[in-house]
Amino acid sequence: KSALFHIKLDSTTRQFSFPTKTIQLVSTNGNFPTSLTGGSDFALSIDAATYINNSCDSRRLVFVIINPATLFPEKNGATGSPGRFGSDNPCGPSTEYQFGFDYGTVAGRLKIMKFMDSIPSGYYVIVKNSTPNPIAFPSLYLPYAQDWALDANIYGPGISLTDKLRNAGFAIIDSFSRSRSWTFAYRKNSNTIFTPVFSMSAGVNEKNSFTFEISGNETDGQISSPKFGPSRKWNSFHWRDTNLESPSTDSVSIQVFGIKNNNSADLLATVKAKDTALNFINAANYPYVQLKMLNNDLVNATPSQLIYWRINADPVPEGAVAPNVIFKMKDTLERGENLEFSLAFKNISDVAFDSLKIKFIITDKNNVPHVIQLPKGKPLISNDTLLITYTIDTRSYTGINTLFVEVNPDNDQPEQFHFNNFIFKNFFVKGDNYNPLLDVTFDGVHILNRDIVSARPHIVVKLKDENKFLALNDTSVVKVQIRYPDNSLHPYKFDNDTLRFTPADLASGENTATIDFTPLLPGNDDEYELIVSGKDASGNTAGQLEYRVTFRVISKPMISNLLNYPNPFTTSTAFVFTVTGTVPPQNMRIQILTITGKIVREITKDELGPLHIGRNITEFKWDGTDMYGQRLANGVYLYRVLTNLNGKSLDKYKAEDDNTDKYFTKGYGKMYLMR
Repeated sequence: KSALFHIKLDSTTRQFSFPTKTIQLVSTNGNFPTSLTGGSDFALSIDAATYINNSCDSRRLVFVIINPATLFPEKNGATGSPGRFGSDNPCGPSTEYQFGFDYGTVAGRLKIMKFMDSIPSGYYVIVKNSTPNPIAFPSLYLPYAQDWALDANIYGPGISLTDKLRNAGFAIIDSFSRSRSWTFAYRKNSNTIFTPVFSMSAGVNEKNSFTFEISGNETDGQISSPKFGPSRKWNSFHWRDTNLESPSTDSVSIQVFGIKNNNSADLLATVKAKDTALNFINAANYPYVQLKMLNNDLVNATPSQLIYWRINADPVPEGAVAPNVIFKMKDTLERGENLEFSLAFKNISDVAFDSLKIKFIITDKNNVPHVIQLPKGKPLISNDTLLITYTIDTRSYTGINTLFVEVNPDNDQPEQFHFNNFIFKNFFVKGDNYNPLLDVTFDGVHILNRDIVSARPHIVVKLKDENKFLALNDTSVVKVQIRYPDNSLHPYKFDNDTLRFTPADLASGENTATIDFTPLLPGNDDEYELIVSGKDASGNTAGQLEYRVTFRVISKPMISNLLNYPNPFTTSTAFVFTVTGTVPPQNMRIQILTITGKIVREITKDELGPLHIGRNITEFKWDGTDMYGQRLANGVYLYRVLTNLNGKSLDKYKAEDDNTDKYFTKGYGKMYLMR
C-alpha cells in the first residue's frame, strides 16, 4: 500500500526500478567570428540545464558522453585540471563536462579515435565541431573530412577519423569539406536502439542549432509508506534492503514523519541505521507515523531494493458496528409511530475503550440535519458490546429521512480504523393526509335542520381519526360555538362541566375523542345554530366546511298529536309524535281500544323505548295483538296517549304546518288493522 514516486515495482520479478524518461538536448555552434561571436553561441543544454557554454579553443572536436542509465553527462574534470584521455584541460565551469581534441594534426585525430574506442557500449555520444572562419584565420591549418580520410595511408584502409565517424552513423561527414558547423549524436554500438542524428550548417555565416531527444532512466525515487497508527506509544523502527550491483552505488535514507490528527505532518528524523528507537516520538501529539525512503543511484540508475520496513508500537483499541449482533429499525412508518432503533458496537481488539461518544443525526427530506444528543456509552473492554438504543418520534419527519449513527466520532479516542464505526440508514414516514370524521348527536339522535331539541340537550361530538399513533388528546382539536336567536356567537371553552373533553385512548384500538356538551338554552320556539369544527393532530380538518345545524328550543313541556305509521298496517305499526321542553315526560302510555271503547292493549313507556325531546318514532311496533298476545280481528281500532310530567299532563303542541287534528276526535286517533 506504499506510494511510489519516480520508482516502480515489477509485479513479476518483485524488483524496484527507476522508470524511463526522455530528455531534450539543444546544441548550438557556429564559425568564429561570423556565426559564432562568443562562448554562449557554442552551447549544449540537457533538459534545459546548460552543460557546455564554451569550446575553449578553435579547430576542435568537442565530445559530451552521457550515461544511458542516468542520462547524466560524464565529467571530464575540474577547471584547470588535466583533461582525461588526452583531451583539453577544462578551461572553466562551463567546459567541465566536455572532452575537446584538436583535429588539425594526425596525432590529435588518433587521440580522438582512441577516445571513441574507449567509450563504453550503450553510452550516448554528442560530437560538435569548433571550426573558425578560415578567412579570419588564414595562417591556421584547417583540414576537413577528406583530409582526415588520408590518415588511412598511415593506419591502414578504413582507419581514419572520417571512417570512424561515418561508421558511427554520421552519414553526411563527407559534407564537411569546407568550413561549416555541425552536431552529431549517436549511441555507442546501439544504433538499432537509437538512430544517429546530425545537423550541419550551410556555411560560415549560418549558426547551426539542433534539437533532439534521448531516453534513459530516472535516478531519484521515493517510496512513501501508508500512515502507521494510531498508536498509544511508539517503540522502534526496523528496515532491510539489498542492492542489485556490487559494489553498491545506491544512496538511501529514510525520513520519519509524525502525523497529527489534523493530518499535518512534521519531519521528525532522517535515519540510515537499520534499527532505530522511536521512543522520542510523543504518540499523544503524533498518533500516526509515516515513512519515506529516499532512493538515489546516479551511476547505475538501479534503486536499492526495499525488503521490509516495520514499526513496533503499542496499539490503540478497535471497534466496529455489529448489526449481526443487534440491529433493529423499521424502514417505513406511519406519522406519529415511534421508530425504535437498536444497534450493537463491539470492541474487536485486545485494548479497552474509555466511555464512548455517540453521534446521532437525522437528516430530513429538506436536507436539514437534526442532531440528537445521546449520553456517552459505557467503557468497553475487549470483546464487550455496547448497545445503542433510541426512540425517534416521527411526527416531525414525514417523507424520506436518513439516519446517521457514528461511534467514537471526531477522533474522540484514538482507534485503529474508523470506516467500520458508522452506518447510514434511510427510513420513510408516511404523511397523514386523511381528514378525521366528525359525528354530532343531540340526546343520542342525529337531527335535521330546524328539528326541536331539549332546552338542555346532551350534545355528543365524536372526532375520529384513522391514524393509530397520533392520539386526539388535546382540546385544541375541537371548537364548539352556538349562534343565539339574536345572532350573537357564543364560543365555549373546556373549563367547566358544560363542555367536557374525553381524549382518545389508542389502547382501545380506536383514535376517537369525545366531547360532551350540555348547554342550557332557554327559548320559546327560538332557533339556535350549533357550529363545530375539528382537526386531527396533523392539522387535517374534518371536512372542508364547519359542521352547522339549526335547531329549535321550546322550553314549555308539550306533546303533539300522536300518529301511527303505517296506517293501515298488516304486520306492525310504530308511533310518531313530537315532545317539547327540557326532559321527556316521566310517564307515558298508549291505550288501544275497540270502537266500543274497550281497552285491548296498553303500551307503557318502558315498552315504547327511549324517548327524547323533539320528533320521536318509537322503537316499539304494535303487532295487532291484545294484552294477552292474542291476535285481534281485522278492523278499526282507536288509540289515545296519556302523559305526565311532574304530576301534570302535557299540553298539546301544534306546529304551524300541523294539520293532523282531522285524524283525532276528542283526543282519540283511529287506526286500521288489515291482515
